[in-house]
Amino acid sequence: MTDELFDEALRVIQSKSDGVLQSELWKLLDVDSRKCSRIVKRLVDLGMVERHEFRKNGIKTYLLKSTKKRVIDPLLLMAGDHLVPCVGCERECTVESCELLLDWMYELAVSDFEE
Repeated sequence: MTDELFDEALRVIQSKSDGVLQSELWKLLDVDSRKCSRIVKRLVDLGMVERHEFRKNGIKTYLLKSTKKRVIDPLLLMAGDHLVPCVGCERECTVESCELLLDWMYELAVSDFEE
């Protein structure tokens, strides 16, 4: 089992606030159910996922829910020394037309180019 597959399974589970059925997870990961069971066992053993018995159409499966939210690198909210303007913004704008966001994205592109 690859770490990439393990990480992808965790991302899928974390992305679903209501959880994901194990019987659907193996299809989403494009692996067989046995491999998925090993991945889920590892996630449960590490305390990263809770597993609850669930019946769907009379068939027993498990509902998987994340116990922890993925930690986001705060530097992803920065462009150079500037914090993304959307944090705390009260404007009702669209992403495509927000001058503050466009300026921030420009600053991000320039800071990446300079590195």
